[in-house]
Amino acid sequence: MFDIVTIGSITRDTFLEADYRIEKWLKTSSGKALVLPFGEKLEVKNLFATMGGNSANASVTFARQGLRTACFGKVGDDLAGREIGEQLRRERVTPLLARTDKKPTAFSVLLLEKGERTILGYHGASDTLALKDIPWKELKSTWWYLSLAGESDVLLRPLLAFARKHKIRVAFNPSGHHIMHRRKEILASLKDISFLVVNTDEAAMLTGIPFRKGNEKKVFAKLDRLVPGIVAVTDGPKGVTVSDGTYRYKAGVYKERRVVDRTGAGDAFGSGFVAGLLHQKIGSHMNDLRSAIQYAIRLASANATAGIERIGATEGVLTKRQFGAARWKRLPIAVTKI
Repeated sequence: MFDIVTIGSITRDTFLEADYRIEKWLKTSSGKALVLPFGEKLEVKNLFATMGGNSANASVTFARQGLRTACFGKVGDDLAGREIGEQLRRERVTPLLARTDKKPTAFSVLLLEKGERTILGYHGASDTLALKDIPWKELKSTWWYLSLAGESDVLLRPLLAFARKHKIRVAFNPSGHHIMHRRKEILASLKDISFLVVNTDEAAMLTGIPFRKGNEKKVFAKLDRLVPGIVAVTDGPKGVTVSDGTYRYKAGVYKERRVVDRTGAGDAFGSGFVAGLLHQKIGSHMNDLRSAIQYAIRLASANATAGIERIGATEGVLTKRQFGAARWKRLPIAVTKI
């Protein structure tokens, strides 16, 4: 049996580095936009291709942390799909891939500039994931890491019903798209979640409470009532706040040596946290849980920091041995009673 199975999107990612012009544009959340000359050629300095998607990204973390890992998602019956299967095997991940000849493997083009990226995404085969594709018997494991993309969000309830029946602990990372289209369903399903990880925008969308100064306690109070397990809310370079319902944990981030590409940082954090919990083998005592959560925060934060120092969502992901380096030994974590 696997220690963990990741379930969600799998894509082929192509990164293009060029001298993109950046202009102010208030219609975007960042207030900035890339400007590409229409009808002209733009020289690309570097090209890098790898696999991506929530399921594939998270699976690499778990495998490099020495856990028995499988990755489930849907790809096209094409070269990209076959290459992804081979890449997963090289990472010692068991690929449980559904295939279709109706649409090609999901594909993203990422335009990189100074560590940030603009993504052109095509959901492709990932959007065709259906109940008939799920190899239920092969998905039995201790944990699932669940992050459903696009139209596959309709599978949340049947997946959680199976997990509940077979006593599988579920880590859940809902996308903004999923929350926007199925918020009520997600709220009703949180009772079956052992670990919920969202960013501040997603936490606000989910709870209906703006995540700003003075509102953090209200956001966590609502999530703590709904989630019987652990809740983590990430805030980019500001760090993370975690709650186990009794204690709250606040941590910043490890200082990065350089910012190359933030793609997959959220996946690296969420999967690193769950890997930390699995390593710690949580006991029944509160002290065990507190210690495990602090270890998980360190591993998650280190994994995310290492990831943004390399191009691609999985290239910088840490092995268990690499996490033992002196660089990752200390991260200040404030723990307070709720």
